[in-house]
Amino acid sequence: MVHADNPRAVAVRRFSFGELTGRTWFWPVAALALIFLVDAVVSPGFFSIRIVQGRLFGSLIDVFYRGTPGALVALGMAVVIGTKGIDLSVGAVVAIVGAVMTNLIHRDFSPVSVLFLTLGAGALCGLWNGFLVAILDIQPIIATLILMVAGRGIALLIDEGLIVTFRSDFFSAISTGQFLTVPSRIIVAAGTFLALWLVLRRTALGLFVESVGANSAAANLTGINAKLVKIGAYTLSGLCAGIAGMLICGDIRGSDSNNAGLFMELDAILAVVIGGGSLVGGRFYLGLTIIGVLVIQGLTTSILVSPLPFQFTMVVKGVVVLIVLLLQSRRLRESIVGLFLRKTS
Repeated sequence: MVHADNPRAVAVRRFSFGELTGRTWFWPVAALALIFLVDAVVSPGFFSIRIVQGRLFGSLIDVFYRGTPGALVALGMAVVIGTKGIDLSVGAVVAIVGAVMTNLIHRDFSPVSVLFLTLGAGALCGLWNGFLVAILDIQPIIATLILMVAGRGIALLIDEGLIVTFRSDFFSAISTGQFLTVPSRIIVAAGTFLALWLVLRRTALGLFVESVGANSAAANLTGINAKLVKIGAYTLSGLCAGIAGMLICGDIRGSDSNNAGLFMELDAILAVVIGGGSLVGGRFYLGLTIIGVLVIQGLTTSILVSPLPFQFTMVVKGVVVLIVLLLQSRRLRESIVGLFLRKTS
C-alpha cells in the first residue's frame, strides 16, 4: 500500500488528476453529467424511457429531440468559428428557409423538389455570407449581421407578413415521425453529424479549416486556398441552418418568420464555446459541440421541470454557462487543481 504522504504518490496523483481536468472534453462532459443528475433528482423519472405507439418517449429522449435543430445549427457554426469567423445570420436563415419551403409546398412542387430547393436556399444564404467575408474581405460579424437583419425581412416578404401553414405528410414525417421507434429528426441530425465528421475528420478539409483559422496568410503560403475554405465553411453553415429550418417548419407545419430561429445563433455560439471551440479560430470539435448543445438543452429542461418561474430561465442558463466557461479557463483550472492537491496532501 502506498501512503498518501508519500511524495511519489502525490506526484502520480497530481499528474493523473491534472491530466484529466486538462482534457478538452472533461468540463463539458462533467457539466452535462451534473445537469442530468440534477434533472434526475428534480424529476425522478428523467432517465425512464418507454415505447408508446411504436416510438421512444421520455424526458431524456425529449432533450435530444428538442436539441436537434440547435445541434444542426451549432455544427455549421463550429466549422465557421474554426476559420476564425462567426455567423450571426443562422437564425434568419432558418426563417428564410421556412418561408421558402412553405411557399414551394403551396405552389404544389413535389416533395423532393421542395427538399432540394429548400436546402439550396440555405446554402445560398451561406454562400452570400462567404462571398462577403472571403471575397469582399468584410469582417465576419458585420457581413453576417447584414443577413441577420435583412433575412427576417426577406422571409416576411415571402410570407407576405403572415404566418402561413401547410399540410405535407412528407415533411411532417421527417420532422415529427419516427423510424424503428427513434424520432426521425434525431436520425437526420445523427446522419448530418456523421457526414460532417467523415468529410472534416477523414479528409484534409478539417485540417485546412483549422489552418485557415490559425493563420490565413500562412495557410495561403502552404498552398491552401483560404478564400475557398472560408466560402465553403459559410456555405456549410447555411446548409446546416437550412436543415434545421426544414425540421422546425415541418414541426409546426407552417412558417413563422418573426419567431422561427429567434436567438438561435446565440445558443449555437455558446454550444461551440462550451465544447472547447476557440473564437479566435484554429480549432473546432464536432462531438463536443453536440455535448455543448445538450448542456444548454438539458439546463433548459432542468428549469422547466423545477419549481422556478419561467422568467428565471435565461438568467439561470447564463449563470451556469458562465460557470462552465470559467472552469474551462486554464488559469482557473490550475488554481482549483492546486487547491485540491494541497488539501489531499
